Amino acid sequence: MYLTEDYKAIKLQITRTVNLPDPVKVARFKKNPELGPKLLFFSGGTALRDLSKHLINYTWNSIHIITPFDSGGSSAELRKKFKMPAVGDIRNRLMALADQSFQGNPDIYSLFAYRLPKDKNQHILMEELYSMAKGKHPMVVIIVDPMRKIIRNHLYLFLEKISETFDLRGASIGNVILTAGYLSNRRLFDPVIFIFSKLVECRGIVRPIVNKYRHLAAELEDGTVLIGQHLLVGKESARIQSRVKKVFLTDETQKPLPVDVPIRKKMRSLISQADLICYPMGSFYSSIIANLLPKGVGDAVSQVDCPKVYIPNTCADPETHGMTLADQVKILLIYLKKDNPKLIGNKRVLNYVLVDNQPGTYPGGIDKEGIKDLGVQIIDYPIVTSRTSPQIDEQQLICLLLSLC
Repeated sequence: MYLTEDYKAIKLQITRTVNLPDPVKVARFKKNPELGPKLLFFSGGTALRDLSKHLINYTWNSIHIITPFDSGGSSAELRKKFKMPAVGDIRNRLMALADQSFQGNPDIYSLFAYRLPKDKNQHILMEELYSMAKGKHPMVVIIVDPMRKIIRNHLYLFLEKISETFDLRGASIGNVILTAGYLSNRRLFDPVIFIFSKLVECRGIVRPIVNKYRHLAAELEDGTVLIGQHLLVGKESARIQSRVKKVFLTDETQKPLPVDVPIRKKMRSLISQADLICYPMGSFYSSIIANLLPKGVGDAVSQVDCPKVYIPNTCADPETHGMTLADQVKILLIYLKKDNPKLIGNKRVLNYVLVDNQPGTYPGGIDKEGIKDLGVQIIDYPIVTSRTSPQIDEQQLICLLLSLC
């Protein structure tokens, strides 16, 4: 088991007394990861990439619910062209959970992570993509069959769907391959995710929260309305200067009216299997809250009898402009309870906020009394270590989450 010099043991009362961390439990999971617990994460982006790579050493049964509303970078071109959900975050998590010890997996990982150059003209980029489809590209030649044939088939399918004018600059090859799989499977994600999960020995389950082409929109307190996840994140545009009033899903980019998007029975079933539900670090609105917007998510969460944990960011998040940690907890509870506003108390949807109470770690500090008044318990534990400061130590966090199960 991994423990830092900051190790400390604490006891937590759930429905039973729990030692945090529990070295015996963690060691048992590491010995038999195929029997590990079903930790469920509502997330997006890359915040859990490193954690996922380490998590497979302890459990092969984690569940990753991903937001498909990314509207930045090359994902924007794919979404515009094919009117489809974003695949980038799904691809990222699949590869993070892939078992790198299997023959050929590192080569597949490299190919899926590769992006076509941004500084080349369209003709050169098309030639490179055709070279991959023909199996002549150096990155494809080294991949073993049957994966090489499957990749080539998907690249040919993609090339058949686009025209010479499709902007390939910066395109992720992994996104291109998954897009082809999505289009060739009647616009369903499950079949293509299943195939590639098996081929790369993905040690976990990855699913988009919905299989619909929708956009994330945000209304700010100054009246500004942003349509598109990329405008909220602040990477490809200026950071927001006003606090977020509300976020919602819409199917229009010109007239952003809120739409209800219900989750499928399959998603309800997946959530119901969780041994622990985690709202992890990452972009607050575009990663966590976006996953809670589809109708039925909060209700499904409330039906699961397991610990529910929020892990706030220890680094600045542009999306939480003007918000304290207590504000984040309040907002999280609002969206978790929107399906069932008459739900008494908050323990059915959120039990704990996991923090590391170091000076200056959280903007506005930690309002312990304010969070306690919401019926949510604070777990104060050294999850930020000298090795990772100011970010969370993924190994330390994994041990803590496993102990909570």
